[in-house]
Amino acid sequence: MKTVSLLLLVALAALAEAGKGSRHAKRELLVRSKRRWVLSTLAIEEEDPGPYPKRISKMFNDKINAHKENHMYRISGNGVTEPPLGVFSIDEESGVVFAHKPIDRETHKDFHIKFDILDKYTGKPIDNELAFDIDIKDINDNPPIFLHPKIQANVKENLPEGYLPVQLQAIDIDKEQTVNSTFNISLISQYPQDPKIQVYRIDDRMSQLTFKGCFDHNKARKYEIIVKANDHGTPSLSSTAVVTLDILDANTHPPKFKEEKVRILIILVLLLNLLVYAIKAESVLFVQYHLELHEATIKHDVLRIAVEDADTPQTPGWRAKYSFIKGNEEGYYKLETDSETNEGILSIIKEKDYEKTTFTTLVIGVENEEPLYVCTGSPPPPHSVQVMIKVIDINDQPEFEKENVDIYQKEEEEPGKVLFTPKVRDVDSDVANIRYVLLEDKANWVTINNKTGKITSTKRMDRESPFVDENNIYGIIIGAIDDGEPPATGTCTVRVHLGDINDNKPRLVNNSNVMCGNKVNKVMVLAKDLDANPFSGPFTFSLGGDSKTLKEEWKIDPAYGEEAGLISLKTLPYGNYSVPLIIHDQQSIAGHVTVQVMVCNCGEKNFCRNQKANASSLAAAGIGLIFAALLLFLLLLLLFVCHCGKQKVHMDYNDGNQSLIQYNQEGGGSACMAPTNVLKPTTNQKDQYQNQSKGPGKIPPHSNGIDSSFIPEVSQSVNEYPIGLGVPPMYSTKPPSGIWQGSSSGYYKSYSLWSQHHLGDHITGKLKVIGGNHDLNSVYQPHGYAFEGQETKCLSLDELSFHNLENDLQFLNDLGPTFKTLGGICQQSIKEKNIQL
Repeated sequence: MKTVSLLLLVALAALAEAGKGSRHAKRELLVRSKRRWVLSTLAIEEEDPGPYPKRISKMFNDKINAHKENHMYRISGNGVTEPPLGVFSIDEESGVVFAHKPIDRETHKDFHIKFDILDKYTGKPIDNELAFDIDIKDINDNPPIFLHPKIQANVKENLPEGYLPVQLQAIDIDKEQTVNSTFNISLISQYPQDPKIQVYRIDDRMSQLTFKGCFDHNKARKYEIIVKANDHGTPSLSSTAVVTLDILDANTHPPKFKEEKVRILIILVLLLNLLVYAIKAESVLFVQYHLELHEATIKHDVLRIAVEDADTPQTPGWRAKYSFIKGNEEGYYKLETDSETNEGILSIIKEKDYEKTTFTTLVIGVENEEPLYVCTGSPPPPHSVQVMIKVIDINDQPEFEKENVDIYQKEEEEPGKVLFTPKVRDVDSDVANIRYVLLEDKANWVTINNKTGKITSTKRMDRESPFVDENNIYGIIIGAIDDGEPPATGTCTVRVHLGDINDNKPRLVNNSNVMCGNKVNKVMVLAKDLDANPFSGPFTFSLGGDSKTLKEEWKIDPAYGEEAGLISLKTLPYGNYSVPLIIHDQQSIAGHVTVQVMVCNCGEKNFCRNQKANASSLAAAGIGLIFAALLLFLLLLLLFVCHCGKQKVHMDYNDGNQSLIQYNQEGGGSACMAPTNVLKPTTNQKDQYQNQSKGPGKIPPHSNGIDSSFIPEVSQSVNEYPIGLGVPPMYSTKPPSGIWQGSSSGYYKSYSLWSQHHLGDHITGKLKVIGGNHDLNSVYQPHGYAFEGQETKCLSLDELSFHNLENDLQFLNDLGPTFKTLGGICQQSIKEKNIQL
């Protein structure tokens, strides 16, 4: 043991000697030198009042002895060459540092400044640069400030005591963790005083308002609270904030049914010592509603119940919510709330039976949508009211044992079958006096016995009838009418379920189809059967004939299913084809049909091109004809209006080849004879006509039995007529000048159509026709009618015909150069469009 201890001591001694040798080697590497910069600690109090410039320190360097007067001091950095500028400076000769103005610590907490010593003549550094900081000592020059100096918050009056939704935050910008920046928040005042509001401290910067008690919206709706934050510095600084609380109304008042104050005079007559005592008392009674309703009544808004609520209207704490407490266990009644008046609306939603219930008492309670808040204690029970309802008996309608009856039978059964006999009961009337009627029988298929109600079929019922619904049901409604006052009617619906039979043959859905011969050789034909399964499809299709031509041209593939494919076996010329088909349903009932197939050349959208082209050409031809007719009409109209006064049309008169038809001829006269005094012209008129007939170029009177006095003067220019007139006037009652003046144009409209010679011959010939036999033509002798005044100067439509031209239309071959130009244009347009006229 001693040997081990000795060895450990030796080892420790060796380690210690080795350490000494290492430290000695390090010392030999270091070169010791004197401190050349002599600096003192710099600290300045903020907002120092001065005077300025104020000495704050002096710089010293041991190398200045070697340079004597050839050195200078210089500083740089914050407050000197960097913002804020002009705060510090140094005397270049002595090295004294000066401050030139007060410093705010909250703006600049410290300054980092660099010191240099330079050769005055060369400007080169004499020694290494040194930098140090100047600390600004804090003073209590800033009060704590609230982040929100004005706070407004909403507080519901039913808020339970405790925290208010208001947080107070303040900050002091003086030096942290010192008395200058530590503060407290306290409440200075509040109004109103109740409930008591306090300030609860959360941390160094935040507090929250609390209260004890209850707010009452009816007593105070606004609170104003002033709080203060003051720090712990010397002197203590502070600031204030104003908190405004708006108290919102909540459900703190329960709704109550409106009460009715009834003054009751209670007279107690006490026959004691002959004294009469009259005692007046006033009590409050709850309203009790009374209703009288007819039984079997369903009605909305039979009663309105009003309530009073002191809370703010149109808020959840004011809106009433009504409920049944008692009396509506069977659900006959319903309660709703009028959103405007807050009244309860009582409605009857189920029919009430007088025989079951005569009187009903409803107990109705009322609450608010928002739960009632009570500051202290427990909330009271809901207010309630009673509604007494009396049911008045009325004549009940007869009741069928079953309101809906189902009957099953097949369609097309023989009429005369009894379908249904009803059973009816009536609590108010004798069943024997009930009469039965049909209220609905759309197809008139049944009849009813008025005494027994027995329903009997009168026609065959067809399941495929439009009066049968999609479920194969035909509906019949019957009524039972009692002899009550007033009569009441009960109804019953009889539903006849019609079973299907195979009474319809298969047929095609569409009898016409189009086959695009340039694309396909197959069309699909769809079949249908009005019967239901198994009397309908799928169908079996086959050709409806044994014709060899039919089988050579057509085949059916597929031939089984709801539709079949009709295939042409060879290329068919375009046109219409009738293909007979036979269609068998599942029960082999055959339907013989014919499908019309149009084979044509189709375009991209499978429309027949020929049809489209034909339609286009016909339309173009029609339009061209209409256009040509309009142009012709316009041309003739222009000729009539524009050139009628400047040109004369010369036509050779040919009595046997008349060209235009006289359309104003009304046939022979009737046997009625006008009175003589009306038909015979006056003497003056007669003389006037005779005098006019003496002029040159006039037609002399003839001795053919026609009184010459009735022949008016022929126009001087017999050959001059307005262009376009169909018939030249035989006679004229115009002045001798023979001039026709238009109403506005004022020019001559005269054309030399015939010579006077031809016109004279024509008149002579016509007079001979009627003058040959006076006896046969006595009825048609010319008569002179009452003179109606001078002829109008306007052109008459009766003159627009040439009765002597008959049907000769040769004059249309040459209508002048204007019409030829227009006709050439139309003819060229027609040829370009290949229109066949």
